[in-house]
Amino acid sequence: MIRESLRRYIYGEVIPRYAAFDKAHREDHALAVVERALSMGRQYDISEEMLLAAAACHDLGLAVDRQTHHLESGRIIRADKRITEWFTAEEIETVAQAAEDHRASAKTPPRSIYGRLVAEADRMIVPETIIRRTVQFSLSHYPELDLEGHWRRTVEHLHEKYAEGGYLCLLIPGSPNEAPLRRLRDIIRDEARLRSIFDTVFAEEARPSDVQDGMQG
Repeated sequence: MIRESLRRYIYGEVIPRYAAFDKAHREDHALAVVERALSMGRQYDISEEMLLAAAACHDLGLAVDRQTHHLESGRIIRADKRITEWFTAEEIETVAQAAEDHRASAKTPPRSIYGRLVAEADRMIVPETIIRRTVQFSLSHYPELDLEGHWRRTVEHLHEKYAEGGYLCLLIPGSPNEAPLRRLRDIIRDEARLRSIFDTVFAEEARPSDVQDGMQG
């Protein structure tokens, strides 16, 4: 059972912070992670409130630094005086660790079931959405690249993270990500299909000048 006061704080004050982040990490992303984490968490004997807090706060560190945002999220949680209204110091530490442990590229597994649930919920493997977000990130962080440069970076990232042997691994048995991950790997293996999806997404996401420059390049 989630207390109404905590619910108001999370949905009224925490989630709105995501409006300032990049397209892949806006409020819709935070809400989806919360929903998926709570759904998967129902099969475990855990605190729904702690899971809600961890899922809602997992990306708050993006306001400080993208590369270390998971660690910054943990610091933000520990420094949040409001959160002491609902959790003990030990519970806050568990929530903070869950946020710190959510990155798919982490070298060690999450330290608790809360971290595993948040990490798995954060994956949200929808093949077309993952390709789109990869293109969005590339356009935002590598504006100097032409179309072919963005294509090469997209392929490299997808292989490094999602293909067989990639660093992403599923953490919850029976995860809803199992079937979508298989579909994404099928697309990655079919380069012609992947290129077709990429070209469509790039045309939709890039500024007109980006598309023109890519075509001329």
